[in-house]
Amino acid sequence: MTEHFNRTQSLHYLRDRIAPNLTPFYSTKFAAAGTDLAAIYTWDDYRRLPFTTKDELVADQNTHPPYGSNHCAPTARYIRLHQTSGTSSGRPLRWRDTCDDWDRLCRLWDVGLRDDVGLTENDCTFFPFSFGPFLGFWAAFEALAKLGWAVLPGGGMSTTARLKYMLEHRATAVCCTPTYALHLAEVAATEGLNLAASNVRLLVLAGEPGGSIPATRQRVEIAWGAKVFDHYGLSEVGPLAFETRDTPGLLRVLHRDFITEVLEPGGDREVTDGEVGEVVVSNLYRVHAPVIRYRTGDLVRPSFRHGELFFDGGVIGRADDMIHVRGNNLYPSAIEAVVRRFPEVAEFRLVVDDTGPLPDLRVEVEPAPAADGPKLCEAIGRVVRDELLFRTDVIAVPPGSLPRFQMKARRLVRERKP
Repeated sequence: MTEHFNRTQSLHYLRDRIAPNLTPFYSTKFAAAGTDLAAIYTWDDYRRLPFTTKDELVADQNTHPPYGSNHCAPTARYIRLHQTSGTSSGRPLRWRDTCDDWDRLCRLWDVGLRDDVGLTENDCTFFPFSFGPFLGFWAAFEALAKLGWAVLPGGGMSTTARLKYMLEHRATAVCCTPTYALHLAEVAATEGLNLAASNVRLLVLAGEPGGSIPATRQRVEIAWGAKVFDHYGLSEVGPLAFETRDTPGLLRVLHRDFITEVLEPGGDREVTDGEVGEVVVSNLYRVHAPVIRYRTGDLVRPSFRHGELFFDGGVIGRADDMIHVRGNNLYPSAIEAVVRRFPEVAEFRLVVDDTGPLPDLRVEVEPAPAADGPKLCEAIGRVVRDELLFRTDVIAVPPGSLPRFQMKARRLVRERKP
């Protein structure tokens, strides 16, 4: 199947399924732009549709509380409610799904976990996080439960209790963030629990770029003695891409359920293979709460293979997380790729100081027990200087002083003028 054929079929779906059920949000938006979703026949037609941003959706929910106007079914038909963390917009974005849309979202996880990752009916998958209103791995949990496969919920437990629960019930797969996978390994070492000797054979990581950062990935795989698979999705979009057994280091986009573009950040030019661009996506299955040409703010390097789109190296970072320091532009993932090479680092944080005339960056490092903090910081600073070509302060902080996260880690902190 070629990319052109995929797009043709997707545009047909937009006209026949999404257009007749267009939400008030998009009816107003398209009317103002002079566009008509029912008249989208070519790729050029599609490219004339206006972009959607998270700020627009948040503003719509502020104007039409609590859920906004981007829905087209009666309220009683919406059976699931999730929301984003609110870290980028300042306010959580709420998202509702009907039974049909939620079932389709779960089936996308079926495809990713079975066909790409390679889970089977013999696996027992552990979900070590509190089950709150975020989408997170909720759909993965329900997808496996619908299949009749074993799942272990880990809500309402301490990290130590989760580890013992996982080991006692012989889980073979784990779904969590890269940060929490490392924290689980840190606590396991403290408690004398041998994760590498456990039954866990694979981890599905999501929520942060770490799953595709070689140094972070290697640390997780060594600590757990298991294979890592990266995943990418958003609350308002759903599960978009999975790393596969056949394409390590590449995330395969689920093209049958999305129209995905990779555009110049902030612009509308399609980038070429290997060029950094922003993911812009339309979901085709969330008929009753769609997003159309949605600018995610997430940056990737596209790679087209056999008519399919892959993200080479996963998600690099977010466009609004770029750090501008001393004439250098870089993303937090570039520094993580250096810091995670040092097993003596228990945790780290990046602090951008915007209080002076020019931004400054320092890297706060929490050394592992028995590590030599000054020598560790000196070594990290040297690698940053040699490989990233700029100098930065690397400072050791006391043990346990940096926060640990179950969900998305907030390792980039900005100190601003009062």
